[in-house]
Amino acid sequence: MNYDDWIALAQLAALGAALAAGPLLWLRLRSTAATPTARLRALTVLTLFLTFDLIIFGAFTRLTDSGLGCPDWPGCYGQGSPIGAHADIAAAQAAMPTGPVTHGKAWVEMIHRYLASAVGVLILVLCVSSWRLARKTQAAAKLVSPWWATLTLVWVCMQGAFGALTVTMKLFPAIVTLHLLGGMGLLMLLAWQAQAYEPKPLPLSPGLRLTAWGLLVLLIGQVALGAWVSTNYAVLACSEFPSCQAGQWWPAMDFSHGFTIWRELGVGADGGWLPFEALTAIHMTHRLGALLVFTLLLLFAWALWRAPQPSGRLWAQRLLWAAAWQFVSGLSNVVLDWPIVAALAHTAGAAMLLMIMSFLLAQIRQGRAALPAA
Repeated sequence: MNYDDWIALAQLAALGAALAAGPLLWLRLRSTAATPTARLRALTVLTLFLTFDLIIFGAFTRLTDSGLGCPDWPGCYGQGSPIGAHADIAAAQAAMPTGPVTHGKAWVEMIHRYLASAVGVLILVLCVSSWRLARKTQAAAKLVSPWWATLTLVWVCMQGAFGALTVTMKLFPAIVTLHLLGGMGLLMLLAWQAQAYEPKPLPLSPGLRLTAWGLLVLLIGQVALGAWVSTNYAVLACSEFPSCQAGQWWPAMDFSHGFTIWRELGVGADGGWLPFEALTAIHMTHRLGALLVFTLLLLFAWALWRAPQPSGRLWAQRLLWAAAWQFVSGLSNVVLDWPIVAALAHTAGAAMLLMIMSFLLAQIRQGRAALPAA
């Protein structure tokens, strides 16, 4: 990076700190009488909530084609905001009015970076606070090791690096997909810690515990497939449901080109244009994955409903509501020609499912730890 980039990075960090100061002050005023552990959990929940919002805004950035609204990183044409880059943005927009660089897209992209910086600052505060509390009292460290917050801080730094690569590598599909998965992973880490600070053991049989972990793995795989659909713009490769195209249930598909991972956007395995059959293969794989995940999710929810623990039904209801949300939003993307509201709702549903499973698995782990004592 050159000198201007370092200045822009400093401005980005300063603005992120300023944005994070508001939630931190609000949290401090609301929790003056709370215990240190309760305050730390509240900070974790607040960061979790803002990370969820950041994921949705990141999806909005991608869906409005604003990912290259500022074609450099960390600033916008070397400036800390689109205001300083006004002349460069105007020149790029005049040269290509429908191109990736416009004043509106530049603001969307930079606001996303500002929000990401604020979340990074909150996670830094969370990490420092976790270590300070662990040194003062061993009880807090037994609930949640400060190494979890440290891992979260390292994770968000890696997420920032992938965000930079998303821009510098011009929306390379594999990088964009990893960037989305990194955001989901950050959400899961925070959800696990938030639940760990408030133990609610949920003892389940070994079979159900294994099923829960298997469901989480399948959900992560399905989210990765969904990201691959979105980053390759394969949502409308199938315009019908439950069939795909012109009443066909199994249309022509090209899996070789569709699942060549390391390639540029719109480029096939042979270096030519990505064929439409490849987009169809990507879309249909996501549909089949959804069928598998929903089947296992329904069976797992049914088992939770029949579990002797009273909270089992509550978790079953949460999973079923989230699954219904995902089905309706996913169907709306196809039959309504991919409206942005439905696309954002589908991303939100994926985040909700992973968050629910993270909370649930934390309780299951607490329940397993309580079994010998019981």
